[in-house]
Amino acid sequence: MSSDPTGAGVEARTTVILPGALRPLAGDRSTIVVEGEPRTVGALFASVRETHPAVWDRVFTEQGELRPHVNVFVGRDDIRWSGGLETPVSGGAEVTILPAVSGG
Repeated sequence: MSSDPTGAGVEARTTVILPGALRPLAGDRSTIVVEGEPRTVGALFASVRETHPAVWDRVFTEQGELRPHVNVFVGRDDIRWSGGLETPVSGGAEVTILPAVSGG
């Protein structure tokens, strides 16, 4: 990896930020770093599935759909309103998984 301030030659990384409940499934880490530049949220989670299948199982149904009680954000944008699994992901993005909160 280069230290070139222009970013030329620097490999892109996307960081997936995990909630506390998923951290034990990722070796007690708070993030998963995906090397390269996945183009969509779906491609990003395909990479996560290869390296951390238990995390993927908690986020997606057996049919490969995002579980209804799980929210995913690219930056500050909820993917439910920005294209779902086809939401674009740029290199260096942070993708956050948040469990839904309800109650009174």
